[in-house]
Amino acid sequence: MSRFCLPRDIYHGKGCLEELKNLKGKKAILVVGGGSMKRQGFLDRAVGYLKEAGMEVQLFEGVEPDPSVETVMKGAEAMRAFEPDWIVSMGGGSPIDAAKAMWAFYEYPDTTFEELCTPFNFPELRQKAKFCAIPSTSGTATEVTAFSVITNYQTGVKYPLADFKYHSGCCDCRSGSCRRSSGKTGLHIQVWMALTHAIEAYVSTLNGPFTDPLALQAIEMVLDYLPASYNCNMDAREQMHYAQCLAGMAFSNALLGIVHSMAHKTGAAFSTGHIPHGCANAIYLPYVIKFNAKAAEGRYADIARSVGITGTDAECSMRSARRSMNTM
Repeated sequence: MSRFCLPRDIYHGKGCLEELKNLKGKKAILVVGGGSMKRQGFLDRAVGYLKEAGMEVQLFEGVEPDPSVETVMKGAEAMRAFEPDWIVSMGGGSPIDAAKAMWAFYEYPDTTFEELCTPFNFPELRQKAKFCAIPSTSGTATEVTAFSVITNYQTGVKYPLADFKYHSGCCDCRSGSCRRSSGKTGLHIQVWMALTHAIEAYVSTLNGPFTDPLALQAIEMVLDYLPASYNCNMDAREQMHYAQCLAGMAFSNALLGIVHSMAHKTGAAFSTGHIPHGCANAIYLPYVIKFNAKAAEGRYADIARSVGITGTDAECSMRSARRSMNTM
């Protein structure tokens, strides 16, 4: 038996941030990262909408890239003191990943990371709070996935927390409204995170009829809309935002492969110089395609043909790897 699981509600399109006004609760804690959401005015808007919903709001700010165990435990402690019935996270993958882990420790303070690392073995969530994710970048798709990655910088270990109970009660896809997604972020997060998610989901041994259309559509959209997105076309950024979301739903069910396995290890091992996860994906993806080509030749050929590459299965697979290298 197989299972296909998606988050309950996804709000998208211009103005969807206002949906926060319709959340039902008494208290909300809003988890954010380094300050871009505040500088661009989105944080104040979110706080205002939550207050319009009749909730008392508390902020937890300063979640770092590749969030740490210490940050998660501080956030969970703040939640236990405040006792929110909504956890809202806004920003890139790091604050959303951190908030998801905080949620687990808020509801189960006696649990440990080691216990939560057993895949799909979480205790029941939503006993104290519901969860809402508002992504500002177009890459990680953590707002729709069953995963959260937290780093122990003392040991160099990254904890991969995984359970479908992690799915947010509502997800606000913000139509590419954050302008941080150009330049280095656009290349390494939008392309390599979203593209790697979709490719690995499609060639995964757990792929299926529900995940394949999501993965292929995401790949086509990334390649179609990236150039205009890089050049600040906001309609293209909206489509990139949707593409990474589709890729996230695909890999959350089909799971990932060796690109991500090695990228996570690289990020943890070289945390001092901080190799961004998207950069590590970019480095490994073409070599993994080449390495895996014989085992999954037909699947890589499907991907190649979906973006206009022609030839036999073997030729398409190799051309896919070369195209990945040239894009870098």
